[in-house]
Amino acid sequence: MMLGPAAPPAGVIETLTGSPFGMQLIGGARPFFDPYGWDPEIGLDAAIDLLGQECDRSDAGTPEQALERLRAAVARGPALAGPVDMALLPYTPGGGGDHYVVVLAVEGESVVVHDPHGHPFATLPVPDFLAAWRAEAVEYLGTSYVLRTRFARVRDVSVPDALRRSLPAAARWLDGRDDLPVPPGTLGGAAAALRLADLVEAGLDAEVRGLLVHFGVRVGARRAADAASCLESIGLVEAASAAAGQARVLGAVQHPLVTGDDAAVAAALRRLAPGYDRLRAALG
Repeated sequence: MMLGPAAPPAGVIETLTGSPFGMQLIGGARPFFDPYGWDPEIGLDAAIDLLGQECDRSDAGTPEQALERLRAAVARGPALAGPVDMALLPYTPGGGGDHYVVVLAVEGESVVVHDPHGHPFATLPVPDFLAAWRAEAVEYLGTSYVLRTRFARVRDVSVPDALRRSLPAAARWLDGRDDLPVPPGTLGGAAAALRLADLVEAGLDAEVRGLLVHFGVRVGARRAADAASCLESIGLVEAASAAAGQARVLGAVQHPLVTGDDAAVAAALRRLAPGYDRLRAALG
């Protein structure tokens, strides 16, 4: 949405963020099918660089200062805002979690956005947008009002070259990085999958089940499938097969999770666990 017609497919961008290469159980309780220590800000910065792009990033300040920054930015063109708190976007009731939107305009007391969740030209009052953009509920962020503007290509990079350059980082994510802060008790990779299987058998908290049903499983399966396609496109057939296997196992969790067949969910998670090591080995 920010890079224009020359942008690679969304699945390529997702893969370049590093998100398909692992799993984490934050604080030993909240599951996400992305790597231990990873967050979208880390992933977004990685993808921008790998694609030979750069941009200006700004954050913090008072709501008034943030709005002034936003008005100045959109006067030049679209701007990427986020993370925002999706639960506070009034045009998408029932949503929740961290999210990004492209701001097109600030018109009087309204903000116009393209929302990749499926809301083109969504319009909302300035106070509502500022509340979401403040992102108080986004635990990993540590700041507010993050804005990325002035995207520009600084190197010519093909998609295959970008994917190849991303492989060392993918391997490092699968190895389990220890240089990033995580909440106490957080687990990664196979250990996270096995512990989640135990939690399912013990009886999942309703909030955790909702997170998995409405977000975690489908996003995780899509990420792994995207990675499989990308790896195959650069000739890494074995790694692509390993990623595709993870996608298939995880995607099959959705139905039993919704219908309450927790024995099947736990069994699938235990099949998922060794797949992270297989993918790491296939990457070499």
